[in-house]
Amino acid sequence: MSNRSTGSTIRPQLSIQLSNFAAEAPASWQPLIAVAECADRAGIDRVVVADHILLGEQLDAYSNPTTGGTAGGKQPTGPDGHWLEPLTLLSVIAGRTARVRLGTSILLAALRPAAVLAKQLATLDQLSGGRVDLGIGVGWQREEYEAVGLDFAKRGRVLDECIRICRQLWSQPVIDGQFGTLTFDRVHAMPKPVQAGGVPVWVSGRATPRTAARVAEFGVGWIPWGDDVADPTSGIAMIREALADAGRDPVTLQVQGVLPIVREGGEIDVEASLRTVPELVDRGITDFRVYNRWGIDAPADEVLMGTVVRRFAAIAH
Repeated sequence: MSNRSTGSTIRPQLSIQLSNFAAEAPASWQPLIAVAECADRAGIDRVVVADHILLGEQLDAYSNPTTGGTAGGKQPTGPDGHWLEPLTLLSVIAGRTARVRLGTSILLAALRPAAVLAKQLATLDQLSGGRVDLGIGVGWQREEYEAVGLDFAKRGRVLDECIRICRQLWSQPVIDGQFGTLTFDRVHAMPKPVQAGGVPVWVSGRATPRTAARVAEFGVGWIPWGDDVADPTSGIAMIREALADAGRDPVTLQVQGVLPIVREGGEIDVEASLRTVPELVDRGITDFRVYNRWGIDAPADEVLMGTVVRRFAAIAH
């Protein structure tokens, strides 16, 4: 189905966020893996995981928009929360699944050396058969940047340099020259990712000129943040304009949105939840995130996922 207002031929997709974190140590992380396996069998298009390499104690920064947080937001764990490293986790999931795409939403990519990150993602893309999506953002927590010796105030610049280098290493046979603060002297990086052009990049952030420029330079998709989550319409228009100015086709933009879950008597009302999907597709949403407390009852999860997938396909496509 096309996005009727734009002529886009992008097929709307369903995704779920895996809880790769816990406020306290779980008895086992296997229920998390089981959710990914259920999603794979049920026909969910994408599973994604979040990222923190450590947590400081100033967690109220998560609700401060001036430093990258979101107003009214609350960090899901305290400083002693347990967070699994996303690329390691996705590697395990890749070996336990066959078709579902594997994404980050989001990875604090700037915290990793660019050449190391490029190798990790190329390896995961190879071993998963080309199923990786890289969602990136600058984050909100100063302590993580300081822990790896980076200037929090320059995190946007560091992120851009990191992704530019990754894209070079994924696409060029030989990398030579100056890339931001780093110099490469005729280096080779093999294997390349399976996906032509490298791992697709989704950019998270508020709809600002900097976010729009970042998407236009190296993104296939936008992950709205802050107030834009509730209404991404103006942001979609801004980013499509940036794509057009960069010589790219604006109707190829992919956008993450939220499937508004409706509950009746504590149970998800699938038909009511899907009622707004055609309107959201018209507005430019291509990836519908289904939030639920997955992992409590794996058989029930798989039945629900399968029902949503079937009805979504009938309504959205």
